[in-house]
Amino acid sequence: MLSQKTLDQISAAISSVLPQQLTHDVRKNMNAALQSALERLDLVTREELEVQEAVLARTRQKLEELEKKVAALEQRHGSQ
Repeated sequence: MLSQKTLDQISAAISSVLPQQLTHDVRKNMNAALQSALERLDLVTREELEVQEAVLARTRQKLEELEKKVAALEQRHGSQ
């Protein structure tokens, strides 16, 4: 979920290119539509992505260690 600060920044960027004559209500409706559209996109924050990257890195490391152990066991079993 995007933070309100991020949504405000996106809205401000869009508002800066819109004509100044737009009423407050039009801008408010635009912000609501933008927020609704972004929420439907099921976006994740940078922090959430980094957490998942760290989890994946640890999982890969454990997998590599297990693969080495299995290979060593297979080699030991094959030599007996």
